Amino acid sequence: MPSRRIVNTSPLILLARIDRLDFLRLGGADVVVPETVIAEIEAGAGRDATLEAVQRAGWLSVAPVPELPEPVRRCRLDPGESAVLALAYAEPGAEVVLDDLAARRAAARLEIPCLGTLGLILAAKGLGAIAEARPVIAELRRAGLYLDEEFAAEFFRRIGE
Repeated sequence: MPSRRIVNTSPLILLARIDRLDFLRLGGADVVVPETVIAEIEAGAGRDATLEAVQRAGWLSVAPVPELPEPVRRCRLDPGESAVLALAYAEPGAEVVLDDLAARRAAARLEIPCLGTLGLILAAKGLGAIAEARPVIAELRRAGLYLDEEFAAEFFRRIGE
């Protein structure tokens, strides 16, 4: 497990909507959210429960974003994703939590360990924090997580649910 987990907007919004921000702490990781991501939440649709949940989570820290290193700038991602990758790039061993496919591919190119929201759910199951992933994923889908039906069926088959 990583010592630090840096989180983007969509995982925060989705997990806050189902009252499971605690999944971000799995394995004892310190959880960091870039200021840019907080600004995106304040400005967008995530204002519902997310901002309040983030503010209540005393274990979550908000970090200023360093100047974007050239390899991150070349990825041409949105400001939140770029901020997440920039913080992780400056801290080898940190893990990022990103759902956007282009951002996840950029993390792989930059050799930054990456999980998505589904990966956190699998980690929660593996660590015994939840008994089954399917009900939590159903909650996430009701909260706005899009999963292609074919992908979802294959995913549940692979995890034996």
